[in-house]
Amino acid sequence: MDENGRLIIDVVDNGGQWTHREWRVLRHLGVNTQIIDNTTPVENLRDLDGLLLSGGAARVGLSGELGNCAAYLELEVPILGICAGHQFMARYYGGDAREAPEPEFGAMKINLNGDGGILYRGTPESQVVWESHNDEVHIMPDDFFITASSSSCEVQSMENNDATRFGLQFHPEVNDSEYGAEMMGNFVEHCRFKLEG
Repeated sequence: MDENGRLIIDVVDNGGQWTHREWRVLRHLGVNTQIIDNTTPVENLRDLDGLLLSGGAARVGLSGELGNCAAYLELEVPILGICAGHQFMARYYGGDAREAPEPEFGAMKINLNGDGGILYRGTPESQVVWESHNDEVHIMPDDFFITASSSSCEVQSMENNDATRFGLQFHPEVNDSEYGAEMMGNFVEHCRFKLEG
């Protein structure tokens, strides 16, 4: 936390079109946040309470060319990966991603698996999210479970068993994701819980 009691959660810029929107949502939620380049050395990071890996250009989640994101995933703070960040996270932990048989762009209905895990607290079992992806996770990493699926993408989101790693295929930071603000808020509150717990 900073000197004003605000959580410190930074956004890693992987070249996604909505990185600034992710930063804005966190700021609106009262977080001390800044956007950092994905080549920032780990030793130059602030004393973080959480981290967000942004989306990126097409194929970047498959190429593994996300700067120092692998090193960031070694940090002992909750981390949320969005779109390419989600795909990179899955591959880093031993899963895999591929070109999607049915790429998704625009509004898509997802359905939660069980209660959907931590990010979906207080949101309905079925909801509309905003998609913008050509690639998708198709092999889950060990110690992760699927938290939501759609008709054309089984792994819309995932969470690890330790509740420290979260991945979303879609973009919660845009207004078109019905409960995206709640998901981002749930991530922030979980970072607070982990810090205080």
